[in-house]
Amino acid sequence: MEKYNVVIVGATGAVGQEILTILEERDFPLGELRLCATSRSAGKQIIFKGQEYVVEETTAESFNGMDIALFAGGKASLEFGPAAVERGCVVIDNSSNYRMEPDVPLIVPEVNPDDVKEHKGIIANPNCSTIIMTVPLKPIHDAAGIKRVIVSTYQAVSGAGKEGIEDLTKQATALLNGEEYEAKKFMHQIAFNLIPHIDIWQEMDYTKEEMKMVKETQKIFHEPDMKITATTVRVPVYRSHAESINIETEKKLTQAEVKELLANTPGIVVQDDPSKDLYPMPVHTSFQNEVFVGRIREDNSHPSAVNIWVVGDQIRKGAATNAVQIAELVIKYNCLMEK
Repeated sequence: MEKYNVVIVGATGAVGQEILTILEERDFPLGELRLCATSRSAGKQIIFKGQEYVVEETTAESFNGMDIALFAGGKASLEFGPAAVERGCVVIDNSSNYRMEPDVPLIVPEVNPDDVKEHKGIIANPNCSTIIMTVPLKPIHDAAGIKRVIVSTYQAVSGAGKEGIEDLTKQATALLNGEEYEAKKFMHQIAFNLIPHIDIWQEMDYTKEEMKMVKETQKIFHEPDMKITATTVRVPVYRSHAESINIETEKKLTQAEVKELLANTPGIVVQDDPSKDLYPMPVHTSFQNEVFVGRIREDNSHPSAVNIWVVGDQIRKGAATNAVQIAELVIKYNCLMEK
């Protein structure tokens, strides 16, 4: 089996660490592995498959001899992405830096895999909530045509990084002990609370996170006129984002038809049995690679709409797993860069 040289930029962060786990779980055909990060993290040691790797500071030379560069997020891809491409590396970027660039494919492998073939060196990983939503939208759109999507998200604090996790833990502990803790990451109390505000404000008082879901979904489906509206909410849950999605379709679908469509779609696990109180929950979907769907039902207020409840691990399928799946597509379609 042919092997491929891979460099991970941001290897010491949560997504970078998860990428390593996914590479091992999926038995990715690795040749040389290079782990890079900022100067602050350089020198750290990471064990992968029983071998010790020393993290290097990211430079333009980090991409010499590499086939695929997995950027775990942040600004690094702006600084080093072009240098990686110049050195014959396919860049798969987890940040938002390139997502809406017209010549950069935005890929969810279960939705638009063939778009990988159009890359010019850089491929973007969508926003985590967008990924989790588009996987179940795809079979519904194929079967009945989507007219409109209304989505509300319930997003875990780990989506805001280590500081988000720390805020929830320390604040909950303090409040239970009658003490005070001033949040460092969130602008309001997150313990025992919901914050309907993720990222910065934009036009019409929507947040950037909400508009990411709108614009990225339209790009992924090649449907610039698809009607989508979103409300994104931070909730006091450690891991796995949840979404309540209402989908209006051109052709009516019954509850049974939607269940069958979703159950037969790779990457989706249907958990939907009201008689047994069975439905997806973050506590059970964390550290899983699939998107879980339940509470499937016809909209009682609209003749051609359905409601679904979707939960997915935003660090795995919402980031690391999706990125590794894209790398697998690059290999499958033989669209590496020419050296």
